[in-house]
Amino acid sequence: MTESVSSGQNAVPAWLQDQLLSLLQQRGHALLLSGPPGLGQYPLAYALAKAWLCDQPTLAGACGQCASCHSVDVRAHPDLHVLLPETVALELNWPLPSAAQDEIDKKSRKPSRWIRVDAARAAVAFTQMTRARSRFQVVLIYPAQRLNVESANTLLKTLEEPPGDVRFVLACEASHMLLPTIRSRCLTHNMSWPSTETSQQWLASTLQPTPSPETATTWLQAAGGRPMDALTWAELGLTHAQWSSLPKSIAKGQLGHMQDWTPAVILDTLQKVAHDTQSAWVGATPRFFAAADLPTLPHLRALEQWALRLSTWRRTVEHPYNAGLQTEAWLCDAAIVFATAAKPQRAGSPTPH
Repeated sequence: MTESVSSGQNAVPAWLQDQLLSLLQQRGHALLLSGPPGLGQYPLAYALAKAWLCDQPTLAGACGQCASCHSVDVRAHPDLHVLLPETVALELNWPLPSAAQDEIDKKSRKPSRWIRVDAARAAVAFTQMTRARSRFQVVLIYPAQRLNVESANTLLKTLEEPPGDVRFVLACEASHMLLPTIRSRCLTHNMSWPSTETSQQWLASTLQPTPSPETATTWLQAAGGRPMDALTWAELGLTHAQWSSLPKSIAKGQLGHMQDWTPAVILDTLQKVAHDTQSAWVGATPRFFAAADLPTLPHLRALEQWALRLSTWRRTVEHPYNAGLQTEAWLCDAAIVFATAAKPQRAGSPTPH
């Protein structure tokens, strides 16, 4: 899921600010910001690009007041090129090339979820132009794992030996999907995880009305501790009672409070239940739910096979299937899994809940 924090904000979240200070000291021409979704790769890449282009940069980053900063915020800086899938560009309010926008407006095709090869060629052409006003030309790529093989290969030579004062920042949420040749040409920065307290403070300062500590904790728990993913649960208005009731509802094949959620969010929740029930089976601490919220555990093998099926369905979750039939099939499958008799326990082995 892409990060939806407003890129026009000058304030950088606290856990990203320290990382920004460190990255501004780097001299490499290509930086790869790597980590799981929800840790702030895009806002950090944006803040870094803005600092590189700023007319009066400070030690903390861009000044936020100069003409260059304003140009970046209104998506019009001549020395900044963003390379995004069309779906992400529309979500983050970056303009598409006129030809692509025209095709989409005429419904001759849908916005692409991948970074197209013609967009990669346009980025290469941008690096060969003369700088307009700033010290650098900057290419921001997000999410970098959406480069297909053709678009990645188009960038390779320029990424290795960029002309002039060109800098690249690649924000990635699944670095294993990047070509090794792309990774090898970049200086990798592994994203830091914020503390629970830092994440709660950020949510409290970002959202209105301010969530209660219990509500913020529930959103972070549902997001696996990743603060920007917690915004998805905030938008859904998730409560502690709703979240804690879901594992047992799913075990019965019931949608429960998920009835208005998208298939992608429902499948994500199913995978979290699968993770925590397997963890509980082997005596580990659940990550997303309290142990008391989990249903009676079926046979471990049934849980493992269920998790594999969920992973397979994840690959096609955004295909235009009938959403109602799709979620009904998932929940019927979950009910069958949890109807499986639990394996008899040997003395000293972990006891299913």
